[in-house]
Amino acid sequence: MVKKAFITGITGQDGSYLAELLLSKDYEVHGVIRRASTFNTSRIDHLYQDPHVNGVKLFLHYGDLTDGSNIERLINKIKPDEVYHLGAQSHVRVSFDMPEYTANTVAMGTLRLLEAIRNSGLPIKFYNAGSSEMFGSTPPPQSDSSPFHPRSPYAVAKVFSYDITRLYREAYGMFACNGVLFNHESPRRGETFVTRKITRGIARIKAGLDKKIYLGNLDARRDWGFAPEYVEAMWLMLQQEKPDDYIIATGQSHSVKEFLQETFAYAGLGDYTQYVEIDPRYFRPAEVESLIGDNAKAKEKLGWEPRVGFSDLCKIMVDSDMRQVIKQLNLQAPGKGDTIIKERFSNKWWVND
Repeated sequence: MVKKAFITGITGQDGSYLAELLLSKDYEVHGVIRRASTFNTSRIDHLYQDPHVNGVKLFLHYGDLTDGSNIERLINKIKPDEVYHLGAQSHVRVSFDMPEYTANTVAMGTLRLLEAIRNSGLPIKFYNAGSSEMFGSTPPPQSDSSPFHPRSPYAVAKVFSYDITRLYREAYGMFACNGVLFNHESPRRGETFVTRKITRGIARIKAGLDKKIYLGNLDARRDWGFAPEYVEAMWLMLQQEKPDDYIIATGQSHSVKEFLQETFAYAGLGDYTQYVEIDPRYFRPAEVESLIGDNAKAKEKLGWEPRVGFSDLCKIMVDSDMRQVIKQLNLQAPGKGDTIIKERFSNKWWVND
């Protein structure tokens, strides 16, 4: 029989890549989307088909992690084999401005899902998206034995989410896993996250649309991987005989400053300091200085390890944003993007793309 998967956060970076992966494995995929007055499905539009077409495998349902009765109704209606819980208010800096909402979606949202699964009585496998932010100020490298020391409302809520998932596994015998994913990026990363803010800013500067990129702490160090590889690890966790918790990371750390140096050099812009200004509003009230994940357990038990390195990740993201800005310019005025390519992008491969 065809497996059914239920994904919260399907319209996000990870959700869209996970949907692609599961569809390629012939799953029937059900995703939860929030009702909004504007469309918020751009990352999965290429996957969506009219549900009236025969053989369709992707179905979207309106729902919200703050609405427990709705979540329970969807679980009982769909009867999924696997639930991937990726939905959250996931911006760390914003969580300081919206701590109550963050806790309601991240912490209580996980509890609502677990209760819905438990009450259904179905043998559903559950994946919960943890975060490296839970380690906070714990010295690197962070491993399975490292204590959590969260430094933001988002991270505190994720610790609750992690602990309640483990508790339901131990107390009720549920197949419930935590994936503690360190930073993972891609061209689908939200534009307000630092990596995407940088690569999008580079493309706009090259095209003459912007002059500056405004950032916060450039000394923060993160373990950056490639998002499509990380969703493979999520799937692998739910294919094991026994549920467990895993750290998914590259084991290497780079600062925001290094990300700037790598991407600006690749784009042919030279010294990033000419284009970057520090804006105090982007500093967090409590900073997380350094995160480096120990992925030994995932390598041993899941057979998972990263393939895309830091330098290639930077190139992938710059290339994508270059394509997008050229497309945008050509839509505004036919040929405008092509002209700018010849004038400003002549030193890179995308000239003839």
